[in-house]
Amino acid sequence: MPFPSLFSRLQLGRYTLAHRVVMPPLTRMRAGPGNVPHALAATYYGQRASAGGLIIAEATQISPEGQGYPATPGIHSATQVAGWKRVTEAVHAKGGLIFLQLWHTGRSSHSSIQPDGRLPVAPSAIAITGLKSLTPDWQQVPYETPHALALDEIPGIIEAYRQGACNALAAGFDGVEIHGANGYLLEQFLHASSNRRTDAYGGTVENRARLLIQVTEAVIEVWGADRVGVRLSPFGTYNDVGDPDPIGLYRHVLSRLGALGLAYLSLIEARSAASMEISTPQVTHELRAMWSGPLLLAGGFTAEAAEAAIRSGEADAVAFGRYFIANPDLPFRFRHGLGLNAYDRSTFYGGGAHGYIDYPAQEGVSLAPLAL
Repeated sequence: MPFPSLFSRLQLGRYTLAHRVVMPPLTRMRAGPGNVPHALAATYYGQRASAGGLIIAEATQISPEGQGYPATPGIHSATQVAGWKRVTEAVHAKGGLIFLQLWHTGRSSHSSIQPDGRLPVAPSAIAITGLKSLTPDWQQVPYETPHALALDEIPGIIEAYRQGACNALAAGFDGVEIHGANGYLLEQFLHASSNRRTDAYGGTVENRARLLIQVTEAVIEVWGADRVGVRLSPFGTYNDVGDPDPIGLYRHVLSRLGALGLAYLSLIEARSAASMEISTPQVTHELRAMWSGPLLLAGGFTAEAAEAAIRSGEADAVAFGRYFIANPDLPFRFRHGLGLNAYDRSTFYGGGAHGYIDYPAQEGVSLAPLAL
């Protein structure tokens, strides 16, 4: 049997991917009033869709309380669902698949963004240090000490994820990904540095993982396990998180998630430039052995490095963030060894069409579906 490659098929839950070049969730902060996906978003995602290819749409707050940054889209209102419907239709018109990443930022927010000026919520009343928050008018301000969720408030968080999953289904997505990475709410519960609770959601690894597992089970009730993925960043430190025993913690987390039959697990091999130091062997040699299902990796991969990771079995698919921003036809370029557009970091967040939908496809090259 031949070794798998970047352009061999992959069974991901109930879907068969035509290739393994995945577009990961990429925050762009371009939503319109009401946190509704802008009409440009349909163009943006449609440009990057390919037949049988997987896009995971940007992190999307499940509730007004889940928002942490200006102009990020939501999935908690009828107008937001309608906005996302235009996006899913554009991707499906190209034969692509699109999942939505469900997001609650937790303490990585500010009272100026929260409903009625309330404090953001977290597992414990511990503020983020070393970073700044953003106000609705894009001003940088210190993070505040968050409100520690009371035990009777946690069912409302789980219900918000369930309702967000229902709304994503109504918007025409093919599945959902639960954001359990990058120091946001679910990871804040996982890591000992941000979770000092002494109740059923704190202390032991079993307790700290409880919310992630309960959220995942609630989302599965809506979608079925074979259309649900989870994203984790086990060794990351972004947003001031961390755990003294990440291997022990994530051994438990992966064991619990593995029993649920998910479509895939996505792990971030974070870059030091993003304050999420990690070494590749930690993911590939420690955690890969703990996960028997499809595994997506992300974090600074080139096409060559991705090909090597897939052939070796370290990953089943690889997500490319910055390259997908700048190259709407990225799978086609990789397949044919074509050059890549350079990305412009200054246009990553906020703004309009520039740096969003104006990156060119390969000039004079047809964007017909990839031949397999």
